[in-house]
Amino acid sequence: MTTTTWLDDLTEMTSAEDFLTYFGIAFDPAVVEVNRLHILKRFHDYLQRIDPTDQAGYARSLQQAYQDFVVSDALTEKVFKVFHRQTGRREVRILLADIGRSA
Repeated sequence: MTTTTWLDDLTEMTSAEDFLTYFGIAFDPAVVEVNRLHILKRFHDYLQRIDPTDQAGYARSLQQAYQDFVVSDALTEKVFKVFHRQTGRREVRILLADIGRSA
């Protein structure tokens, strides 16, 4: 299969399961169901480090992305920016006796 052919195949895929099946990676549907977007985002991140024509590199990258979420979870892996945000809020406590009192 030529590079153009398999890269064209990838453009037709619409789900994490499609990618995993294409590259022959055995997967637990329950893991993919919960972590679908995280796996695909991590896969994308790993692809930034390889030659874009390296089909075996694509397969290894997807295998690693999937495996990351077999042994961990989305909160721990922090793939998306939202998990890195720090809230500027601090805890405020108001005594029940102070409710309704004028300042």
